Amino acid sequence: MDQFIIVGCDLHDRTMRLKIAVGRGEPVSRTWSNTPSSRKALIVDLHRRAGEAGGARIVMAYEASGSGFVVCDELVAAGIECHVLAPTRMEKSPKHCRGKTDDRDALDVLGRLRGHLLAGNELPSVWVPDLQTRDDRELVRVRQEAADKKTRIKTQIRWLLKRQGQEQAPAEAWTIDYYRWLNALSQGGLRFGAASALASLVRQLQSVEQEIDQLDKAVGQLSEQPRYRAAMEALRKLKGVGVLTGMVYLTEMGDPRRFVNRYQVGSFLGLTPSSNESGQAEDRKGHITRQGSGRVRKVLCQAIWNRVREGGPDHGKYQRLVARNPKHKKIAIVALMRELAVIMWHRAAEAVAA
Repeated sequence: MDQFIIVGCDLHDRTMRLKIAVGRGEPVSRTWSNTPSSRKALIVDLHRRAGEAGGARIVMAYEASGSGFVVCDELVAAGIECHVLAPTRMEKSPKHCRGKTDDRDALDVLGRLRGHLLAGNELPSVWVPDLQTRDDRELVRVRQEAADKKTRIKTQIRWLLKRQGQEQAPAEAWTIDYYRWLNALSQGGLRFGAASALASLVRQLQSVEQEIDQLDKAVGQLSEQPRYRAAMEALRKLKGVGVLTGMVYLTEMGDPRRFVNRYQVGSFLGLTPSSNESGQAEDRKGHITRQGSGRVRKVLCQAIWNRVREGGPDHGKYQRLVARNPKHKKIAIVALMRELAVIMWHRAAEAVAA
């Protein structure tokens, strides 16, 4: 049996709490700063331990977080095997959650990694995208976040107007005339405090809208790159799927050929129902798992509503599903989202393979 240096890591923005064990041996605890120089020193230390253990294979794991995959990249470049684990698939008891510490989290990761290496247990690893895909994601995600900012500012404006008794606008919301009305209110139609706040919110909204225009151009340019052009042409033929929806789907999914069937697509996007089965109780299906990318689910939901409201191909399907039970409108939308996701996967995979 191969000898292993097994490392469980609880990764934070500034620190890394490690549990290091040689095979089935008792783990030792170490804390390192999460900086480039400290990570280099950690790699040197792990290689030293491997040498002392007769050239043992080094394997490390940590839970995915907002810090991305920099640690994984550096470890792999240094010849160290690294696994990034999905927090949503790390089942933890209520007792563990109440007594959560860095040591316990690192020990939990170590135990799962040790079970995988020594006993063949399944490891809840996430897919690590390549550097190009990660770079493309940065642009597309910022575009989505800008849209969220726009929505939040609009909501703030509506509530401010409601508090000031200005609910009846003389023009349709967010048209040129509507903006003129807002500017008039901010220049004397309200008391000083409310007028100043409204003026600030309008400036923020206009700034975000200008930024969205710039980001849309950049996303459009990205969609024309050779690595996306064929897939985007195939996806744009689907009603309700625009440039942003297509690019969110492609950058979050990665190479569509890595999926074998539609079940894997639905599972990756968290669009499969959860299951509750125990003993002799029948298998009960619950809400969707919501694992995977919420960004893709959001654009899929928007696309489906467009297809339903505009009398598109999904309008009849939606009506039939709702007719069975009018209370299950959300279930109907989720079913159509899953179907559209699979269709987009087929289209993208065929375009890439061609």
